[in-house]
Amino acid sequence: MSHFINGFLISAGLIMAIGAQNALVLKQGLLRQHVWLVVLLCWLCDVVLMTLGVFGLRALLSGSPKLSGALALAGGLFLLAYGAMSAKRAWQGGNYLTVDTENHIPPSALKIAATTLALTLLNPHVYIDTVVLIGGSAANLDQTAKQFFLVGAISASGLWFSGLGFGSRLLLPLFRREQVWQLLDSLIALVMFYLAFGLFKQAFNALI
Repeated sequence: MSHFINGFLISAGLIMAIGAQNALVLKQGLLRQHVWLVVLLCWLCDVVLMTLGVFGLRALLSGSPKLSGALALAGGLFLLAYGAMSAKRAWQGGNYLTVDTENHIPPSALKIAATTLALTLLNPHVYIDTVVLIGGSAANLDQTAKQFFLVGAISASGLWFSGLGFGSRLLLPLFRREQVWQLLDSLIALVMFYLAFGLFKQAFNALI
């Protein structure tokens, strides 16, 4: 049971960081558009990547410092660019989310699915979290313990995305205000810059 709890807590700590994926889940929850689809895809991606990390892919990365360094560098660049875009939105304003959908044509499920998969799988940082960090945390466990650890990790992921997607509706009145979105974009930018700095340090240590 302790391995389940450890997996749950480690996964929860990593997944709660504000990022492009969580922002999308929050946005679709506020708009009430294809929420189940977005939540399910985010969770399934975590299930696949965490499983790969816990049961072996992390060993491949740990055996290749150059590959790990390149992955960290790519992740840092991605987060730096995303943070810059968030900072720009926060500074300019006016680009807040319109949650009034009466006169708004919602995007198709296919487009939302493609966006969700792109923000998830094209973000190198997701591999750092799921494969390297979560996989590394389970590296010294036996097979049975790894199974409990993995179930805990994917349970945290499922609960988080479900809560964020469907619970965001309770925050609807708050997020109708432009200033709130500017504050959210500012927070996203700061977190992305902080994470990018950490990844650049990892890349420097691995590649230099």
